[in-house]
Amino acid sequence: MSEQADRAETFLRALQDRLCTELEQLDGSARFVEDAWTRAAGGGGRTRVLRDGALFEQAGVNFSRVSGKQLPPSATAHRPELAGGGFVATGVSLVLHPKNPYVPTTHANVRYFEASKDGVEPAWWFGGGFDLTPFYPFEEDVVHWHTVARDLCAPFGADVYPRYKKWCDDYFYLKHRAETRGVGGLFYDDLSEGGFERCFDFMRAVAQGFLDGYLPIAARRRDTPYGEREREFQLYRRGRYVEFNLVYDRGTLFGLQSGGRTESILMSLPPRVRFEYAYQPEPGSAEARLPDYLRPRDWL
Repeated sequence: MSEQADRAETFLRALQDRLCTELEQLDGSARFVEDAWTRAAGGGGRTRVLRDGALFEQAGVNFSRVSGKQLPPSATAHRPELAGGGFVATGVSLVLHPKNPYVPTTHANVRYFEASKDGVEPAWWFGGGFDLTPFYPFEEDVVHWHTVARDLCAPFGADVYPRYKKWCDDYFYLKHRAETRGVGGLFYDDLSEGGFERCFDFMRAVAQGFLDGYLPIAARRRDTPYGEREREFQLYRRGRYVEFNLVYDRGTLFGLQSGGRTESILMSLPPRVRFEYAYQPEPGSAEARLPDYLRPRDWL
């Protein structure tokens, strides 16, 4: 592994520790339990899961560093010249499923790849981002989320936020439902422009921005009263999360195709979920407001 990959791994290991500390403090009750694992083909990771807390029904924060002699198809879709080459991949990913339906579900990840193949110039790139999935959305929360995203992007160029915001809207889109997974955020991949240091700085900014964006929203909504109706709607809408992760998510596909640890890969799925045939919210209800938020728009 190169010096660049070593630096990325060192940062990501520390990031997992920091995220878990911050989320335990926010939850105020439960603690993360760690499963350390190794991968026969090379590498391993640390899966940390918090369950049945005061705020989070389930929260998972994963670190992994895997390597192999052949990149899986999901990683070479945009780089066909590297198909069949070796790789190193390291990253941190998290998914938070709160108990309270008024606290949004959220996802974030940051990752670094290196790939090499005889006769082809070695390549490296960064990827990642974060997105927010409210079930009972508040516009002030969505504006705050996107303000943080815009501000962290600003030092890297005026075009960065609108470009990665649109990429997020396009990526986290359920084509068969004609709706976005949530209210978006940032998504980027294949990032190497500007050199390693600039890209590494951007990954660090995204990691900090996730905390700056999510912690205030969760703290603001955690004590909102709710009943069985809201809980049932939350479980129903979690089904969309399952649909996206199992049908479209490139990270899930990469993990499964590369022989990763199945329990860690599917940690992103909610602990409880329900599906209902042809569900329609009551006209004029709070639940009927959600579809208006599930289409791309300029929140700022």
